[in-house]
Amino acid sequence: MEQEQGKYRVLARKYRPKVFNDLIGQEALVRTITNAIEQNRLAQAYILTGIRGIGKTTSARIIAKALNCIGPDGTGGMTPNPCGVCKHCRDIANDCHVDVVEIDAASNTGIDNIREIIIEGAKYNPVSARYKIYIIDEVHMLSKAAFNALLKTLEEPPERLKFIFATTEIRKVPITILSRCQRFDLRRIDQKTLADYFKTIAGKENVPAEEEALQLIAKAADGSVRDGLSLLDQAIVHGNGEVKADQV
Repeated sequence: MEQEQGKYRVLARKYRPKVFNDLIGQEALVRTITNAIEQNRLAQAYILTGIRGIGKTTSARIIAKALNCIGPDGTGGMTPNPCGVCKHCRDIANDCHVDVVEIDAASNTGIDNIREIIIEGAKYNPVSARYKIYIIDEVHMLSKAAFNALLKTLEEPPERLKFIFATTEIRKVPITILSRCQRFDLRRIDQKTLADYFKTIAGKENVPAEEEALQLIAKAADGSVRDGLSLLDQAIVHGNGEVKADQV
């Protein structure tokens, strides 16, 4: 188990995917975005939908890195395999990049928030990155007025501006917004895939884990990687460093 500056780092954060190859069960998203980058056929906006804990925000960050990566030597271009070490990759991963703005729509629902954060900011070119990217989590929680204000920018986006929306409630997003986005439905992860993944994580953590216990955790996770990792974390602590079926 990893200790970071005296504090334990939960498994869901420690093993958060950093590149497309780390994502499990989302082959359609990975293939489409990879081809779009290689063919330079990027959409102006993407919307990622699905249940909690399957990688919507994580995927959005990986896309942002892929579009802005400059490689370890600083001379690279867009790539489906971001290096993870250049300034842009590191700043995006640490949520401190000036040109990649993450917005929680649950806390910024109104038109004033959208006008101040996005509409005004969209007028300006990126400060240092290739693209200015707005990642809006739980976008369905925006007010009707905020959606209407956002629509104008989506209709005629500046060349260097991209939007990535994430939502668990796609039916609440206006069709006028959806029609201007490339949509990806991230699927629940099946029980076997989750159990195999948790086995890999347990191995990396040097934690003995019974197969039946991992299957129980995968079943309880109900398709959510994050929920499953949280349960695995709890099971490791409950079992004092072991994961046994009777304890789970």
